[in-house]
Amino acid sequence: MMTAMNLADAAPRFNSKRPATRAVPALLLVTDDRRMPDPLPAARRLPAGAGILLRHYATAERIALARNLAALARRRRLTLLVAGDWRLAAAVGAAGIHLPEGLLRSGRLAPLLGWARRRRRLVTAACHGRPALAMARRLGIDAALLSPVFPTLSHPDKAALGPLRFVILRRGAGIPVLALGGITEATARRLKGSGIAGLAAVGALA
Repeated sequence: MMTAMNLADAAPRFNSKRPATRAVPALLLVTDDRRMPDPLPAARRLPAGAGILLRHYATAERIALARNLAALARRRRLTLLVAGDWRLAAAVGAAGIHLPEGLLRSGRLAPLLGWARRRRRLVTAACHGRPALAMARRLGIDAALLSPVFPTLSHPDKAALGPLRFVILRRGAGIPVLALGGITEATARRLKGSGIAGLAAVGALA
């Protein structure tokens, strides 16, 4: 059975030498409204130093969930990122904000990036190809979640990059890259030596 510790062992590193407020977790639990309605049990199993990306967009109790995850993150020394809502991230004291690719491309990032830089918060972005990676680099985003590396239930209609193309894109990214999409203990081994900053997963950590 896959566990958070199994995947943590497969991650390329676990501690960053950068300041703690900007450190990119080497293992990131990505929540999903459909596949993981309640992410708290999975978050409790994460080892210290890992991260949580709150990607519940449609949940009516999103604010309460963010508060609960933030409290858990403080107790367990986890990094909490909130997707798409810097005001919610600020309200719960999250470590940073995550930009879906559509928001990254929107050009409406001044308030978000202004808050993140003033507060020294981590900013990550979802990227699915070279154009988004280039934009993330220009904007000074701390790290990209490049996906889908392998076939994934989260986006069954999206063609996987495959490890070869993923590595090519990672090498040209110019910023740290985490692998997302179809990540399991077995697929993580296929990325050994790829130079990634970490692993992000939904189902493997649920």
